[in-house]
Amino acid sequence: MSLSVLDIPEVATEVQLPCRTFDPELFFAESPADVEFAKTICHDCPIRRECLDGALARREPWGVWGGELFIAGVVVPRKRPRGRPRKNEVAA
Repeated sequence: MSLSVLDIPEVATEVQLPCRTFDPELFFAESPADVEFAKTICHDCPIRRECLDGALARREPWGVWGGELFIAGVVVPRKRPRGRPRKNEVAA
């Protein structure tokens, strides 16, 4: 993931950004658990808001941007695992 498309504030040059510390593939992972981990990594990022605003403006097609998951250009709360959804309710 590259932040070169963002106008990165001065603070970003002084602080190690999570997206530059961790493997970039994590922010585009297939596994729902990895996606949730990537979202938590973004939680304390100093440019989280700018990253999210930029992704919304660019209509990013997918990935974790600013702590939110984009799928087909829309922010979604969770990534569903692969496979078919259950037909029956799971007992609580």
